[in-house]
Amino acid sequence: MHKVDLQAELKEAAAIEARRNREKERQNRIFNARYRTLGVDVEGLKSQVEERKLREEAEKRRDEAFDADRVQYDKIAQMLEDEEQQRKKQLNQELLEFRRQKQQPSTRREWDIHDPAAVRKGCPARVSDDDPRCGPSSLQRFAGEDPDGVARQKRLKEQRRRDLEEQRAEREKALADRKYADILEDKKRIELDLRALELADLEDECRRAKAMAVADFNRAQAAEATEQQRLAQQREQDDNNAEIYNHLTSDILTENPDVAKSVVGPHRMVPYRWKGMTPEQLEAVRRTQKEQCKENQASRGERTSSSGKRACEEADCPPRGSRHKLRGEQQQWEAEWDRQRHLAARAGMATEEQEQDFRLQLRKSQDAYNRQLAEAQKANLRYLEREVYSNDPTAHYHLQFNTSSR
Repeated sequence: MHKVDLQAELKEAAAIEARRNREKERQNRIFNARYRTLGVDVEGLKSQVEERKLREEAEKRRDEAFDADRVQYDKIAQMLEDEEQQRKKQLNQELLEFRRQKQQPSTRREWDIHDPAAVRKGCPARVSDDDPRCGPSSLQRFAGEDPDGVARQKRLKEQRRRDLEEQRAEREKALADRKYADILEDKKRIELDLRALELADLEDECRRAKAMAVADFNRAQAAEATEQQRLAQQREQDDNNAEIYNHLTSDILTENPDVAKSVVGPHRMVPYRWKGMTPEQLEAVRRTQKEQCKENQASRGERTSSSGKRACEEADCPPRGSRHKLRGEQQQWEAEWDRQRHLAARAGMATEEQEQDFRLQLRKSQDAYNRQLAEAQKANLRYLEREVYSNDPTAHYHLQFNTSSR
């Protein structure tokens, strides 16, 4: 018993030592930087892949051969089983026929005991007139008796004939029943085969109908998806056309002068909406300039010639009052332009001040939000340093890596 325990311990120690050696070899392979950097044996791997493919192909051929043999063996077993059934059926039929022909109840040893016609077949009390059993005291024989001997023989013959007819009828009935049973069995087999064919046809028809239904459903889904895509494209095109039309008919591209009119007065304009003077205004300015040119020429003529008045009358020049009126209108127009420029400059300054105020408010809000984010980040860092990263890794923690190949 002690020797057995010693052998088991030696085997266990040898197994442990073998595992340790394999682990050392594995560590040498894995921790070898040159071998890990340069790679592995590609040709060896390729040969292993080829060997595995050949092995898988051989296993596949072997499995196919086994499958073919199994199918052949199943067919042979089915044929043998059918032959065994036919042989059993033939033996049963022959046994019944032998019993019917060779083992009749009348050939049995105890038939005389169980024979229902034993009384009829037994020896009567009086066989004939010369029967020695019929003495004077038997009262079986009298002078002049046995008048129905011929009738009795006839009745016996008729009985035997009826027995033979019954036996033949029973035999024919048994044969007819056997033939009818065989016919019913054949019809039942044919009916089962037809039923199996009908079920197979129904299954194929159902499969085809299912495939057609799936195909119709897929086509309907594809058509619906195509129609939805077309409608989406149509809606997008309509939206794009509407957007283009809106831009083309907008006040910006058409340069509608009505948008520059101010609500303060009809003679005032909104500076940032004004698109320039209209053709009517340009025409009025040109007419005014022409009139001013004429007035300037007339004034120069008055200074250079003493007969300026007569020349002015001959040239149909306007009178002095009209010139003063034109100058007043020009001064009024210039004053209006100066006032509009001052108003535009004032509005620009107000807008710039509002923009500066808005930027100041935006900067203040951003500074406040940045301060909140900084405080939240500091709080998160304090939480990480105090709660999460409280256990700093030591050198012993890093030394536990790369100590095993697993």
